[in-house]
Amino acid sequence: MVAPVRCSWVSADALYVQYHDEEWGVPVVSEHGLFERLVLESMQAGLSWLTVLKKRDAMRTLFFNFDIERLANCGTCLLYTSPSPRDHLAHLVCRLLLEK
Repeated sequence: MVAPVRCSWVSADALYVQYHDEEWGVPVVSEHGLFERLVLESMQAGLSWLTVLKKRDAMRTLFFNFDIERLANCGTCLLYTSPSPRDHLAHLVCRLLLEK
C-alpha cells in the first residue's frame, strides 16, 4: 500500500492528519459550514491551526454547533455560558459575533 501524499505543513498529530485528508482543500458551500470556518478563522488570531482544531469541539458547544439562527436569537446569554470562562479569546470572539 502506498502512503498518502500530504502537504509539508501536516504534522504527525492525528487530528491534523484527519483535517488534511478529509477537509483541507474541499470547497465549503453551505452557510453553516462557511460560518463555522469564519468563526474558527477568527479564533486563530495568532494561534496555530492545530490549536484551533483542538478547540473546535468546545467552539461547537459554545456556538450551538454554529447554528446561525440560534446564535442570532441568543443575545448576550452566550457570554455567560462559556464552557471555559477563562478562555479570554473565546469571550472576545463571542462579543464580536454578537455585535456584528
